[in-house]
Amino acid sequence: MSRSLRIGIIGDFKPQNSSHIATNEALQHAARALDISVDAQWLPTPVLEEASHTEAGLEDHLEQFDGLWCAPGSPYESMDGALEAIRFGRERDLPFVGT
Repeated sequence: MSRSLRIGIIGDFKPQNSSHIATNEALQHAARALDISVDAQWLPTPVLEEASHTEAGLEDHLEQFDGLWCAPGSPYESMDGALEAIRFGRERDLPFVGT
């Protein structure tokens, strides 16, 4: 594998939620098909909301990712946190998927 991508998954991971498990599996399936590695990290929405109120804020949490995926399975623990992360990605032209 010659390329590695970091994907931030905006959402509150719950292992009992089949769509959350499927999100992880879909990313790994796509990675294998493209012969790349994908490092996916779930980003809890309360943490994102809290980060949006600090000076460095979301930048510290989100600038490390090559793209963002807003996970299925709302309601989110913090809708404000989810929306702030989406806004951050869109304003910085990060690749974005919302499901």
